[in-house]
Amino acid sequence: MNTEKHRSVYQSKLVTIDEAVERAIRSNRDVVVAQCASEPQGMMSRFHIVADKVENVNVFSVLTLAPYDFYMKPEMKGHFTLCSWFHAPGSRAAVKAGTGTVTFVPNMLHRAALDRIDARRPDVFVGTCTPPDQKGFVSLSLGITYEKDVIEAADLVVLEVNENLPRTFGDTHIHVSDVDIFVENNQDVPSLPTPALSETDHQIGAYIAELVDDGSTIQLGIGNIPNAVAGALKDKHDLGVHTEMFVHSMMELYEAGVITNKRKALKKDKFVCTFAMGGRELYDWLDDNLAVDFERGKWVNDPCVIRQNSRMVSINTCIMVDFTGQVASESIGPVQYSGTGGQTDTAVGAKEAYDGLGKNIIACHSTAKGGKISTIVPMLPQGSAVTLHRSNLDNVVTEHGIARLRGRTVAERTRALIAIAHPDFRAELTEEAHKLGYL
Repeated sequence: MNTEKHRSVYQSKLVTIDEAVERAIRSNRDVVVAQCASEPQGMMSRFHIVADKVENVNVFSVLTLAPYDFYMKPEMKGHFTLCSWFHAPGSRAAVKAGTGTVTFVPNMLHRAALDRIDARRPDVFVGTCTPPDQKGFVSLSLGITYEKDVIEAADLVVLEVNENLPRTFGDTHIHVSDVDIFVENNQDVPSLPTPALSETDHQIGAYIAELVDDGSTIQLGIGNIPNAVAGALKDKHDLGVHTEMFVHSMMELYEAGVITNKRKALKKDKFVCTFAMGGRELYDWLDDNLAVDFERGKWVNDPCVIRQNSRMVSINTCIMVDFTGQVASESIGPVQYSGTGGQTDTAVGAKEAYDGLGKNIIACHSTAKGGKISTIVPMLPQGSAVTLHRSNLDNVVTEHGIARLRGRTVAERTRALIAIAHPDFRAELTEEAHKLGYL
């Protein structure tokens, strides 16, 4: 098929956003949308135009960035339900307001799409892509965590073409002949602001850096603490990256010569990720960059794959940890705050690294709510979701130090965790530990 033929196929499938919404959003359909920087904002901002015509439309999403009206309004109950794999501010607000338009899907990242497809195959996928190249291929660009799997399973595939998206490599490409509908929407790509780091963030980052050896392969999450960790790693050598999320700090460490990917056991010389989010500078750097390999989440985050890395280090954050080592990272009591994401995947995979040198790290500030409560607690609040099982926990870090928990007894864990709790709470925590019979 020549270039003109590819172009003709593409043009024959090109419609307006509103036309695409009318064709895709029908009653009793499950609609999966791409996540984060790949979010189809043009389409999602117009779903509401068919609200009076549809019922029981389930929209599956991860970290929905914008507070789209049709998700948030109570009158949309019965028409649309946001089925969230990982809550963001908009979905949290809707849950808190009791709109009845949001529900949560328990999952681990590497199984999210596969488990949902097993439960019920998706009717529609809506995502984003680059314009087609001369061979008729578009790039799914900044994310294929679950997107490629859902594309292959869905009855209808709609892609929002955005010339501002970078063309990335790995498993990101799809031919125009395999897409049912295209729309064009050349808007700015969603970005993350650069966080302002506190002294506490820097202290935690420095402690975590002590646990990262030269030549390690690392996974970093999102937020202030991971950014502080990146800053603290600047004196390390020959680090590699195998991570679900590619962020700006990884680009900086690569340009500084800290990350080389040369000592990786798996996909040597390559960054491995499943999605990326940052700002325009990062997106421009990712464009046509063969050093970065985007692969599906079912492979990148499979613990059996992660364990094939040498000196694998998983670094994530949490809400609280109890004396036995149970980690709550996604809910506050019974109230869902975010999601499991890839924390369990990467923590388990890192600890099981084939060379026996892997480790996982869970980090948090020692207090929350302006210092009013301790994040080291005797027991998790009733209803808390346990994100990481205590048997899989390795290291906990706060600004007061490192608690090494692998193989330790409950008594030893309790002492170690109290030692890194905020000093204002240590006496109270010790008293509670005695009451529980842990000490």
